Formats: sequence, C-alpha cells, structure tokens
Amino acid sequence: MRFLFVFLLLISRAFANDDQALDGQQWLQKVNHAMKNMNYHGTVVFMKHGQIDTMKYRHTFENGVETERLSSLNSPLREVTRHSNEISCLYKESQQKVETHHPIDRSFIVNLPLKPERLHDQYLFAVAGQEMIAMRPAQVIAILPKDDLRYARKLWIDTTSLLPLKVEVYGQDGKTLEQVLFTELNLEDSAAPSDAALTAAEAEDDSHQHVSQAEAFEKSPFELKKWPAGFEKIFFIRNTMQQSKKTVDHLLISDGFSSVSIYFEAKGEKSIEGLRTLGPVNSYSRVIDDLQVTALGEVPLQTVELVAKSVSLR
Repeated sequence: MRFLFVFLLLISRAFANDDQALDGQQWLQKVNHAMKNMNYHGTVVFMKHGQIDTMKYRHTFENGVETERLSSLNSPLREVTRHSNEISCLYKESQQKVETHHPIDRSFIVNLPLKPERLHDQYLFAVAGQEMIAMRPAQVIAILPKDDLRYARKLWIDTTSLLPLKVEVYGQDGKTLEQVLFTELNLEDSAAPSDAALTAAEAEDDSHQHVSQAEAFEKSPFELKKWPAGFEKIFFIRNTMQQSKKTVDHLLISDGFSSVSIYFEAKGEKSIEGLRTLGPVNSYSRVIDDLQVTALGEVPLQTVELVAKSVSLR
C-alpha cells in the first residue's frame, strides 16, 4: 500500500499545476453539484471483473428529482433506471422487471462523499495534470488513502462541465481493479424533456411495487463495535426473501467513496466462514451462535475482516 501511495503521489506532484485555483476537495464538491443538477447523456464503458460492458447513459434533473438510465448495448439486454432512490431493472428478452428501493441516492457512474473535507484524515486529494478524455480536456484528481483499509482512486473531470469522464480504482498492488469511462458525453438543455424522466414517472404508478424501508440499527439484535475511521452507518434494512421467507438484515456503512455491506441471517445447514475474493469485491464470513454474518464490499481484505469480526449480539 505504501508503494501505491508514493507512486500516485509522485505522479500528482510531477504534473501538478502551480497556477491551479482549486484544490482536490473543491474539485470534488463541484463534481458533486454538476452530477446532480445537470442534464447530460452519452456512452459509458464499465470494466470490472475482467469484463467490459458498454451502455447508453442519460441523466436528468427535473423538479428537484434526479433520474438516471443505463441501457445495455450487448446481451443480456437490459435497462436500469434510478428515479431518486427508486431503482428498476427491465430485462428486454423476458420483459421481467425488478424493482428495489435504496434509502440513499447513489450514482450509477461514481460514488463521491457529499463533504470530502470530512475525510482529510483518511484521504489525500491531490490535483494532478490534465488529459484528454472523450475529446474533452479533463482535470485529474488522485484520491489516495492514508491507511490500508480502502482503495486508491483517480478521477478525470471535464474542465468545462465539471462532470466525471473517467474513474479508476486501484488495488493495493497498484493494479487497476475497475474502470468507468465515458467514450462520448453530450450536454442537454436543462429545460428539455427526457425519456428517462417519463419512464420513471410511469413507474411511479405501478401499484405492484413492494420495497423495504430503512429501520434503526440500534433496535436490532446486533451491535457493530468497530469500523474504519471515516465510515458512517448509512442505513439498516430488514428483508424477507420471497421464496424462502428467510429474513436477511442488511447494514450499510460508507465513507462516501467505499462502502461495506454487513448481512445478518440465520445459519444454514452449511455455514460459511473466512475470506473470499471476486475482483475488487472482498467478503469475510463468520458464525456467531446461530447467526451467519458476512461483510462484503469493494475494499481490501483486512477491511471486511475487521468489520465482520466487530459484530456481536446485544
């Protein structure tokens, strides 16, 4: 981890512009505002788990509500829409539609903390040089963790619109774990109507939508005694699986960049324990009495292990 930190820091210093008026935190604040309030569309490439997925993307902000839509260009054909914190996924071939409710608004493109200044003890936000992305000049921001409990990132920001054009996440060995890249980005008139907004508005009339609501984690039978500095409890949901009628509780903690989900469920016939890895996603499972606990997230192995081992029964 120290090698990666020094390597990215040297890159940032080598290309730093002494005349740059904004620091790293200020760039991130402006990106947050632009992502939420502007209307834009384009083509996005997601590279993760060794796979490449190219999708059409559209974002609108109308009447104070965000709407995002991702439409796949390759099989399996699907369309994912977020209307504020209501998310739906339509599989084109089968016409199956899955709808969920997320207690917080989360971008399909990149997760950023609303107040990055609160994380100055956990991250260094370094202003690096400028590069061309999708034929647009982009400012590079290196987001470097000060511990071994989260991943480093680089963010390429369109200097005109202040929208994110590219995001890379790096493992502790310095290798790229995942990448999101706009190959084409177009800005729209803020007053122009959008197909995504209309689709989402129609979805609101669906009387068959059933979602779980967030609850107070303090009222649960579980306790989380320790988690990495900078992380906060975001929500706690109690879900009942439709087929098995099994209850699975879900606690999400996040520092704005990285998130860890902790799942609590009754131990099955075959319990799961120990570490597992799939690309940038790591998980750690353990058994407490008759309870199966799993911590999972795009964070280093030691982070999910720390979180899972910090769970206890009240």
